[in-house]
Order: sequence, then C-alpha cells, then structure tokens
Amino acid sequence: MSVISSLPIIDLTPFLTPTSTLSEKQEIAKALYTACHDVGFFYLTGHGVPEELQNEVLEAAREFFMTATQEEKQALERKEIDEGGDGARGWQKLGENITMGSGDWHEALDYYHPPLSDTSSGPPYDIVQGPNPWPEKPPHFRSLYEAYIAGLHTVGHALLRAMSLALSSTEDLFTPHLTSPFWCLRAIGYPPLPATSPGISCGAHTDYGCTTFLLADETRGALEVRDKQGGWIGVDPLKGAYVVNIGDMLEVWTNGLWKSTVHRVVHRGTGFRVSVPFFFEPDWDARVEPLQCCLEKTGGVRKYEAKVYGEHLAGRVKGNFYQGGPGKVLKD
Repeated sequence: MSVISSLPIIDLTPFLTPTSTLSEKQEIAKALYTACHDVGFFYLTGHGVPEELQNEVLEAAREFFMTATQEEKQALERKEIDEGGDGARGWQKLGENITMGSGDWHEALDYYHPPLSDTSSGPPYDIVQGPNPWPEKPPHFRSLYEAYIAGLHTVGHALLRAMSLALSSTEDLFTPHLTSPFWCLRAIGYPPLPATSPGISCGAHTDYGCTTFLLADETRGALEVRDKQGGWIGVDPLKGAYVVNIGDMLEVWTNGLWKSTVHRVVHRGTGFRVSVPFFFEPDWDARVEPLQCCLEKTGGVRKYEAKVYGEHLAGRVKGNFYQGGPGKVLKD
C-alpha cells in the first residue's frame, strides 16, 4: 500500500468571509472541482473550527472509551425499535457494526439530528427517530459535542455553497435541500487489530450523504482510500485540517461527475485510535436527483434514479447491524 503524500488542500476561508471577492471564491471552487472529480477526498483548511476545540472533542471521546465501565457503556447501548430504541443511536460494542457481512473492530457512540416531530410513523421513519443517549462522564461531553456540531453546520453550509459554485455559476444549487439539514456524528474508538487477525477495523464502504468531515487523532497508517486502479492508498491526518470526502448523494446530484470514493480503516498500530466523523446531510425529505447542469456535463443521460434522502439513510443504517448488510453505510 502506498501513502498519499498530500491530498488536495482546499482553503474554505473565502466562503466564510463576507468581504471575499467572486474571483477569490472561483479560484477555490476550481480547485474543489478538481479534488472532487479526481479523488473524492481532500484536506479542508480555513474552516474556522478552533484546533483547541477539535482536541477537546477527541480527548472527550478517548476518555469515554478508555475509562467508562462496561455498565456505563451498556447504559448507552443502541437498542432496537422493539426494545424502545430507534435502531441507530447509542453505543456499539466491538464487532457490532457490520460491513459486507463482517464485524468491524471498533466501538462507537452514534448520534443523529434530533427526532423529526413532523415525520410519519412507521418505516422508514421509525429508524433514527429517538433520543441521543449522552454519557454522564466526562461531564462536559454533551455540551462540548453540541457546540461542536453547531459549528460544523456553518462549515457544511459554506462547503456546499463552494461545491455549488464549482459546478455552476451560482452558490445556491443545494440551498433548497438544506433548509433543515440532517446530520450524523460518530465518536469511534479503534483498538489495534490483533496481530494474527486478518480482519478490518472498519470495512470498505462509501458514505451515503453529502459530505463527511473527519476529525482524527495523530495515528498514521489507518485510513485507506481506494484508487482508480483498485489499490489502497493511505491517507494520514493533517493537523488542524479535516479530511473531507463526498458521499452518495453528491454522486447522484452530479450524475457521477463526482464519485463517492470507497475507503476503509485498517489500524495495526500500537495505540488506541480515536476519530470523530461528522456527516453533513440534506434535509430528511430532500429528493435527490441529477442536477441539470451536471446532466449537461455528462452527456445528458440520467445515470441515477431519484432518491429521498431519509429513506436512503434508514436503509443504510439498518444494514449496519445485520450480517450481509450493504457496504455503502455510515462509517469512518
């Protein structure tokens, strides 16, 4: 496996600065288009999230995974719908998360947008429609993470404006689908894979929404991205930056012009790896289909059927916890 010396670096500053000029934005948008078209992954700088806050988020997750008792973890355990849960939120033990029929070697806390009061009852709306179970220790965990999530909403909106300009002459292509964007967040703890294990820390998959903002500790040699030849390339963290990748919804919107790139985690180091991916998504009821400007750039033939984001999400989340579930699921 080779290691990428540097993913494309995208500086989001012009899209978060009111005084930025159109030419400054267009320069970034051009680089962003190339990154999304050629790789599907890039480092994001100029996002405005303080590095101190990023470190606090990682350390709070590490403290939970390393110090919480089994009883404290089980109190937050993900519950099925018939058990009073929503089939998604909460703590997952080692091996509980499934990718392509195999258990992943990590534990995690999964959180989602608060329940949607105006949704219908019954499938698929009963999945991911429950309360977020926050740990009591560390005591600042919930307030810290809620502040962090709020900040990343600002970044997510700015990045989608930049992506819109990369694809067209306007920043508003995605605005109608982001009136109340859904979100998902995972705090993940990766113990090293056993020396004799052929397993995977997190199996090969694509992400199913818009954009993923990956915050990870300094562990190197864990995240791997599949290249166009089918090989695996290592992507190491860049201090202060997010590793960002595009998801399935952007692949549909762009009619395949941008691809949702397959990636996985193989952690054979010596330390306990922590990552906190944040998934910035469309509105729950957003109808996602190829954009006209992207149809024109891809020969005019529609390659993807329309999807309702919430239904797509529910199906993918359900597949996370059953043997033989789909490979395109929420991970990292």
